[in-house]
Amino acid sequence: MKYLINESTDPYFNLAFDEYCLENIISDEPYFYLWRNRPAVIIGLNQNAYGEVNLDYLNSHGITLARRVTGGGAVYHDLQNMNYTIIGKDPSPEIFAEALRKLGVDARTTGRNDIFVDGKKVSGFARRVSKNQEIIHGTMMYDVDIETLTKVLDVSGSKLQSKGIASVKSRVTNLKDYMPRFSSLDELQAALQDILADGDSRMELTPEQIAEVERMAKEKFATWEFIYGKSHEADFVQKEKLPCGTVEANISLYKGMISGLTFSGDYLFDAPSEELSARLVGLRYNASAIEEALSGIDISRYFRSTSKDEIIALLTRQAGA
Repeated sequence: MKYLINESTDPYFNLAFDEYCLENIISDEPYFYLWRNRPAVIIGLNQNAYGEVNLDYLNSHGITLARRVTGGGAVYHDLQNMNYTIIGKDPSPEIFAEALRKLGVDARTTGRNDIFVDGKKVSGFARRVSKNQEIIHGTMMYDVDIETLTKVLDVSGSKLQSKGIASVKSRVTNLKDYMPRFSSLDELQAALQDILADGDSRMELTPEQIAEVERMAKEKFATWEFIYGKSHEADFVQKEKLPCGTVEANISLYKGMISGLTFSGDYLFDAPSEELSARLVGLRYNASAIEEALSGIDISRYFRSTSKDEIIALLTRQAGA
C-alpha cells in the first residue's frame, strides 16, 4: 500500500492533515500514514467538549483539546500511542488488525469500531466519506499513560447534563504487554510501516500543500469556535464552600456561550446575584471572557468576604481554554 510520512506531533496540524488528504489526495487504491500526537484529547465531531472531558485537569496539566472531523467518542493520545490513517475508495481497519496479527498479536476488529486483544480494547477508529472516498483513522495504544487517560475522560466531579454523542467506555490495555519482542514504540511503528507498505512507494505533499495544511490547522482546528463552539447544549452545577458560605453555580451553555446562570446556596450577600448573572449571560464560557466582564466589580457585594478570583475559579472549573 502506498504511504505518506507525517512526523508532526501537533494535534491541530495532524487533524488538518487528515482532512486535507481526504479532500484533496484522491486515490483509487488505499494509502496510509502513521503518526503521533503530543498529550491531547481528541473529541468526535458531534461531541460536547464540556460533557466528555475533564477540562480542569487538561488545563492544569497542559494537555491539548482538539476536535476531529469524524464521529465517534473521545480518545486520549500521548507519544506512546500511535495513530494510523487509511484513505481510499474502500479502506478497511482489518488491514491494520491483520498487520498486528502478523506481528504475533491476536487482534480482532469489532462491529463497534474497535480493535480488541484478549478481550480488551487497544484501538478505536472512526470513518468519514467525502468525494467518493473514505478515511479511516484510529489509535493504537502501545504504552499510554492509563492513569492520565482515565482522569482526562472523567467528568464525574461536576454535575453535568449535556446533549451530544456520548463516548462508549471500554476496558482498555496497552499492546506493550503483548509484544515483548519490541523494545519501543519506534521499533514497533517501523515494523508496522514495513508490513503495511509491503514494498509500495512513498507519496509526498508539496511545500504548497503543507502550507495549506498549516493554514487549516491555524484557522479551523485550533480555534475556539471549532473546538468549543460546536458543542451542543450543556448544564452544569459547580459547588464550592467559600468564605461567604456554600455557593452553587447553575450554568447553562449553548454552543460554548453562557445561556443561563443562577446562584444558590447558604451564602451571605448584600446585593442579589441576579445583577452579576446578567453581566455574564451571552459571553463565551471561558476564564478570560468572564474575568474581563467582572473587571471593576465589587464581588463581595454579591458574595460577602469572597474574592473575585474565588468566584471566577468556581465558574470556570470546566471552562477550557
